[in-house]
Amino acid sequence: MKIAMVGTGYVGLVSGVCFSDFGHEVVCVDKDPRKLDMLERGEVPIYEPGLDDVMARNVAAGRLSFTGDLAAAVDGADAVFIAVGTPTRRGDGHADLTYVMAAAEEIGRALTGYCVVVTKSTVPVGTNRQVAAAVRGANPAAEFDVASNPEFLREGAAIDDFMRPDRVVVGVESDRARAVMADIYRPLFLREFPIVYTDLESAEMIKYAANAFLATKITFINEMAMLCEKVGADIKAVS
Repeated sequence: MKIAMVGTGYVGLVSGVCFSDFGHEVVCVDKDPRKLDMLERGEVPIYEPGLDDVMARNVAAGRLSFTGDLAAAVDGADAVFIAVGTPTRRGDGHADLTYVMAAAEEIGRALTGYCVVVTKSTVPVGTNRQVAAAVRGANPAAEFDVASNPEFLREGAAIDDFMRPDRVVVGVESDRARAVMADIYRPLFLREFPIVYTDLESAEMIKYAANAFLATKITFINEMAMLCEKVGADIKAVS
């Protein structure tokens, strides 16, 4: 399958490289010429052990490439992943969806045939509906579906997390989109890793629930560690 990955930050680059290692044709898109130059030279602009080797292997095999031309990357793609940043907005602390919506509009203008537009960025519940509206607004005749596919990658262990996930969460609303996503993740399905299909809002909420649960666990064990220090207990034995 042909996949376009819009954004080569941590999530986008790791996901794009790993998808190419599944055997898909992946084109990673970025607007930063300096980053594209680094990637073309085989240099990884983030810290992730082993990513440079996997990237080099798939570039050499012709399955992975990098470009600043989003329209060319989207042309003929079965799926386009949005993996741009969603920084905290100054003033109110909300996620800034400016880059997500800009990518959605640009993707909409570039669509030439049926495609699944997949949000991989961490976004608030309801964002995929907004992405669909942005794509439709940019190209009323476009034939597409949207999907939510949140990431659960740990820095320093992202390749293993991607290749051996606890589960893959996919929010879709049509059988056609589900079939495309199933083909993309078929290598994991064949190795019996769980693929969880939900509606769009549930997939978006799963990401926030997982983040909140992780924060809760960290806060809890930190409190236990401080309590153990006060009473002379061994936190390693307690935990």
